[in-house]
Amino acid sequence: MSSVNKVILVGHCGRDPEMRSFPSGDQVANVTIATSEKWKDKQTGEMKELTEWSRVVFAGRLAEIAGQYLRKGSLVYVEGSLRTRKWADKDGKDNYSTEIRASSLQMLGPRPDGERAPTPAKDAGLKPSPKASGFDDMDDDIPF
Repeated sequence: MSSVNKVILVGHCGRDPEMRSFPSGDQVANVTIATSEKWKDKQTGEMKELTEWSRVVFAGRLAEIAGQYLRKGSLVYVEGSLRTRKWADKDGKDNYSTEIRASSLQMLGPRPDGERAPTPAKDAGLKPSPKASGFDDMDDDIPF
């Protein structure tokens, strides 16, 4: 039986992208995305809200686009897959981080500065491909 590892988020960037470059020239962008759900409490009638923060990692061309266009408050649509990586802290203790490795990015709504959000991937004529996310050539042990 096969399995599916797919994540779809629509939410707001919690901060400007954190950009990293590697000696090979590859870039990685880390972004936190907030997604919220609202409901009415049946017992009190009070409106409740729960916000979930997700760490999203963009690589390759998507990292360049994220670094250029995303800002705190940007509304985005992201598709990707979950990835958990293991890393050791300064005391040698093992830690685990679960992130979303983005394979697709769509900017929604106006930019925080009030202008219309550009669609650089579409405007540049980029077509989806297995290497579009930039993760195919990356080693899983690289700390983002």
